Amino acid sequence: MTFDEAKIHVRSGDGGNGIVHFRREKYVPRGGPTGGDGGKGGDVYFVVRPTLNTLIAFSRQSHFKAENGAPGGTSNKTGRSGDDVLIEVPPGTIVRDAGSGDVIADLVQPGQRVRVAQGGRGGRGNARFASSTNQAPRIAEKGEPGQERWLTLELKLLADIGIVGVPNAGKSTLLSVISNAKPKIAAYPFTTLEPNLGVVVLDDRDVVFADIPGLVEGAHAGAGLGHGFLRHIQRTRVLVHLLDGMAEDPIADFHQINTELALFDEHLGTKPQIVALNKMDLPQAEEYWPLVREELVKLGYEPMAISAVTQRNVRDLINRAVQALDELPEEEAPAVAEIPVYELDEDPLAFTVSRTPDGGFRVAGQRIERAVAMTYWDYDQAVTRFQRILESMGVTAALEEAGVKPGDSVYIGDMELEWGD
Repeated sequence: MTFDEAKIHVRSGDGGNGIVHFRREKYVPRGGPTGGDGGKGGDVYFVVRPTLNTLIAFSRQSHFKAENGAPGGTSNKTGRSGDDVLIEVPPGTIVRDAGSGDVIADLVQPGQRVRVAQGGRGGRGNARFASSTNQAPRIAEKGEPGQERWLTLELKLLADIGIVGVPNAGKSTLLSVISNAKPKIAAYPFTTLEPNLGVVVLDDRDVVFADIPGLVEGAHAGAGLGHGFLRHIQRTRVLVHLLDGMAEDPIADFHQINTELALFDEHLGTKPQIVALNKMDLPQAEEYWPLVREELVKLGYEPMAISAVTQRNVRDLINRAVQALDELPEEEAPAVAEIPVYELDEDPLAFTVSRTPDGGFRVAGQRIERAVAMTYWDYDQAVTRFQRILESMGVTAALEEAGVKPGDSVYIGDMELEWGD
């Protein structure tokens, strides 16, 4: 199971209901309306927590809901707003809409946050509907429903230097001896099923290395461990390309890995590479080294011969990789602009009218469905107001054109209404 992808469901809080209330005091026989507004529903945010490095938490919890707003009170008291939900994610998390696949946010900086579901506004109390012609309104609004959506999360490791190579090249062993990482190590392919991060303390600075799982031919198309791991290389700025000194043809492996990188993302080919032949503690690697070095020099590289097990030349490898990192220009952090949640391409006032199997009519549309949810059907004035909304939006005319008759059922959102004259 991988911990760099997740799918979750988020829902913001509903707005609190406004209330109908009138001032009732002794010697004040005709107190005015004093029904307060409902409180706003809580929002849902993603927040970057730098101490996290996987999405494993979402395997235990995949549904998140903010608190609803409280209903309004008497004496024009506004209800309490619902608490927000803060979902913590590691740096390097990309948030996408599960339906469209659109990127909502690319979160890389500690403390960054983005709102992905906005809480519904509180419904208005009857005090807000008072006018010179209606001084005792018996009408209020229910709270606006919260927003809900499915999201996919994708983690791209934020490492300075990535270690790549074929399976069993010794990447995990190298990471374990140069850093504080403790990856699982064994002498068979695909021991590393999860990318590992290790911090190398060099003088007065910390450098983050990532052990990227082994790549095989066709990895860009999902073969082997697939492109699920190739994406982690996109964040790294320098690559340490580790060749297996016990392989049949290390040069062929070198070309294969670079081909897979280029097929996945053409920009990966522009990253600086430090090439090293590993396992120099074994006779076969010692025998291969002159030929491997000659071929790589022809390709424009200055290869190194190392042994991760005995730590031969490992320190020099680290220094060269860090030097290559320091020679790169400063990288600007990607801007994280909050995308308005549920921003629709179509007009929010737009709606459709269709027939239902039982002979009724279904009206669907963002604004009209919210109007239904926010209407108090127990108050005649509220029902009359909703009828005016139907007329002003053109829903009444559209239903009549579609052939609606008195007694027909009209479905809007979760509400079934009976059409009348």
